[in-house]
Amino acid sequence: MGVPALVMLALGLWRLDRGGMWRDEAVSFQVGRRTVPQIWLLLHEVDAVHGLYYLLLHPVLAVHPDEVVLRLPSVCAAAGTAALVAALGTRLARPRVGLWAGLLYAVTPMAGHYAQEGRSYALVAAGATAATLLFVRAVRGGSWWPYGAVLGLTCWLHEFAVLLLLAHAVSLALARTGARAWRGWGCTAAATALALLPMALVSREQAAQVAWLRKPTAETAGGLLRGFLGPTDEVYGVCLGLALVGLLGLVGRRGELTCTAVGLPVMVVPPAVLMLVSQVSPLYVDRYVLYALSGAPLVVAAGAERMAGLAGRLRPAARPKEHAAPEQAGPGDGDRLEGPSVLRGQGGPGAHGRLEGPSVLREGGSDGGRSAGRLVPGEGGSGDGGRSEGPSALRGESGPGAHGRLPGRLASKEAGPGDHGRPKGRFALPGGGRCDGGLLHRRPGSRGGGGRSAGRPLSGLPAVALAGVLAVGLSLLHQFPLLQQDRDPGRRPDDLGAISRAAAREVGPGDPVLFVPASMRNVALTYPGALRGTRDVALVAGAAETGTLYGREAGVAELRRRLARLDRVWVVGDRRLLAGRWAPRPPVERAKVAVLWQEFAGREEAVRGGVTVRLYVRPVSARPRPPSAPPRPERR
Repeated sequence: MGVPALVMLALGLWRLDRGGMWRDEAVSFQVGRRTVPQIWLLLHEVDAVHGLYYLLLHPVLAVHPDEVVLRLPSVCAAAGTAALVAALGTRLARPRVGLWAGLLYAVTPMAGHYAQEGRSYALVAAGATAATLLFVRAVRGGSWWPYGAVLGLTCWLHEFAVLLLLAHAVSLALARTGARAWRGWGCTAAATALALLPMALVSREQAAQVAWLRKPTAETAGGLLRGFLGPTDEVYGVCLGLALVGLLGLVGRRGELTCTAVGLPVMVVPPAVLMLVSQVSPLYVDRYVLYALSGAPLVVAAGAERMAGLAGRLRPAARPKEHAAPEQAGPGDGDRLEGPSVLRGQGGPGAHGRLEGPSVLREGGSDGGRSAGRLVPGEGGSGDGGRSEGPSALRGESGPGAHGRLPGRLASKEAGPGDHGRPKGRFALPGGGRCDGGLLHRRPGSRGGGGRSAGRPLSGLPAVALAGVLAVGLSLLHQFPLLQQDRDPGRRPDDLGAISRAAAREVGPGDPVLFVPASMRNVALTYPGALRGTRDVALVAGAAETGTLYGREAGVAELRRRLARLDRVWVVGDRRLLAGRWAPRPPVERAKVAVLWQEFAGREEAVRGGVTVRLYVRPVSARPRPPSAPPRPERR
């Protein structure tokens, strides 16, 4: 968990100070700096779906209001999500699968993009992944209320996180779980839906905010899949192939949640449902289902694990030349690796033991030892007992009172009354073998040794794990130019910092300014120093006191009267709107454009992407003439 979290944290902090916010970040910034009563007033009008995020952001920006502090919660949330993805892979499969999955999430450009945005989406992804981890724990016998509490809180960060419930229902169906799990999920779903009902009712009244959305198409779905698996052809092809291999492990034993059975529904169900609903009422944007990204690395890592297992089975069992000669054993004795690592050695008749965990090293001649998973009673012999703590346990020869304990990766005990010890570095094994650096070395000259674990690491094949880490590192290098481009503020829809700098150079104190549309006032609200001392032509009341995002503007008639008194006005506006490429719905916005077209002509201009800072001047012939003076009386 730690390695993916650190990688994600490093990538998130890299060039976090881009020097400019785009419009959505600017809204977060200016709303987060309002007082709590002002935020509450705003939520009655707009952005109720982001209300909890604004309230969480308020104390953060109180420390130091700038764009870096604004984005820090998203960076930390993204690092937490990478760690949680790793925890899911570890719990559902094994540690190396978790490591691969967490690193895959960390290096995905889509995750890095939203890690550097001052919006709620990275926090929603962290909450959804934590809820999925708690869901797995609940299905395996844990309590359901932590899962419901985390999921309910996440849904209040963004209501579309409720679609995660459907993904978890599909996971239950794939695992063929019993009635207990379905009852727990059903109660949680009902409680979450009930808790979310007030927000759903309020946000429905504010649906005009997303009127700009369009119906998703097949290209939309393909673009989201590329965002999840990798934007470049090479990375996308490899990850897609591994994901298809991972589908072979979709269904496991009855009642068992597999890595793919959890990851695939999380990856597919929320986006698919939202896209289908959007065919009737458009609601889909990829960032609304960012939390579904956490399922993709799990499926890809599960496919990589299956490929690694297949390669291990197909590899010829070559006889080790130096380090792995067979260990001495009695007739019929065979060394065998079951699960991650099991070694059997010498022991008396009937010796047996169990250890449930990643690695078990056992001793026994003709015994039938088992590695299932947990804790072992000691090896054969009267009065023998022992404990294993940690991932791996090595027991010594049986004998009266023989026991041993080593917390950590490996414990070794030699026979003898009361004998105990903690070997370090190279470990001596009963029968003359030794364990050096995680590898098993057998003593030459044995008879009948099966030797399936010869020369292989005891802790779950770290060489294979490192190979996977190297592959993820290569994908990071391959996608590095994309990550670098994403740190350019020009890659966002707009760069309000650059617009404010252009306005500061062109507009002087006392000059009239018109924002077209009103949302362009974000420049003045986010960077007030750039337009300090100017006159806002259309503004009637400020944003904070009116409980709006951009303030309250004059009506159509009043706006026309104000503009009629001006010979020149600076316009901060959308270039497409000013060029007539789209028509705004609000009458005031249409009036602004109409007056500029009919009564003014554009002159000086500073363009920053899709936004222009342009001076409009009234032609001399169109200027209103002063009333003529009355004729003077003639002198007589």
